[in-house]
Amino acid sequence: MIANDAVSVTPSATPLLSREAIFKMKEAGVVRLGISLDGSCPEIHDKFRGLPGAWARTIQAIEWANEAGIPIQVHTTISRHNVDDLDNLCALFEKLAIVMWNVFFLVPVGRGQLADLLSGEEFERVFGKIYELSQRVPFQIKTTEAMHYRRYLLQHNLEERKMGHGSGHPHAAPHAYEPGAPTADAHSRTHGWATRRVNDGKGFVFISHIGNVYPSGFLPIHTGNIREKQLSEIYRNAPIFKALRDTGRLQGKCGACEYKEICGGSRARAYALTGDPLAQEPCCIYQPKNWDPEREQTAEAFKQQVPAEQLVTL
Repeated sequence: MIANDAVSVTPSATPLLSREAIFKMKEAGVVRLGISLDGSCPEIHDKFRGLPGAWARTIQAIEWANEAGIPIQVHTTISRHNVDDLDNLCALFEKLAIVMWNVFFLVPVGRGQLADLLSGEEFERVFGKIYELSQRVPFQIKTTEAMHYRRYLLQHNLEERKMGHGSGHPHAAPHAYEPGAPTADAHSRTHGWATRRVNDGKGFVFISHIGNVYPSGFLPIHTGNIREKQLSEIYRNAPIFKALRDTGRLQGKCGACEYKEICGGSRARAYALTGDPLAQEPCCIYQPKNWDPEREQTAEAFKQQVPAEQLVTL
């Protein structure tokens, strides 16, 4: 664990990230260095980054950080360009002696193109690979914008317990959340980061370099500026933050899902693909027990036929 007053830095692997700069970070008290690495070889990483030589600079920076004694956390964006490179990446990470692998699942905004986005079935296969890797690698694995990995973890831990295969995954207590169990009780029994119910705007906030506040770096809904209003006021009372924390407002499968309190789906990905941050997670194949797709389709068709001003009074 990192202390609350500790400072971690996530620089870009440019020529400015020199050996001297890294050692100065160590002297200044930086306790962890985060750096992006999207492939086990230059061909994969440099193509994704669009910059020849980026892979070599990244590896050099990690080696300097190890020399300086700064723990390394690697960030990898998973998409079609590297989905088959995960074993090779982990083998490289073991050689580089990293302490955590932060796996970002693509949200198609900015440079992240829709064609690079994995399907729901592919998400599940990557979940399985991460699940398997996390039980044998010496570093922690953390996911970002893959809230339904929590559902995957809990399902597999419960299944392993039923089959008598021990206590399950090391990063999630299988008894921590049972669908239908009281929320507060489930939360109090949850151990480890893997099943913490953090989501875009829910236990998380992003502040830009000019002070603008967003629910996350991937959910570009402006809610205010810290130069004009207290961050706590924005987080507690901005309409979008309040909506994102109200799971009763989730739509589609997410609204019906028995795992919505601990998952809730990626609100950023829902917004990127539908324009609605409360829409269902677009890359989840799980079918909730109370989900009736035919009824949902009928309701959606009805809404499209009735004028919006009439729907308000119905």
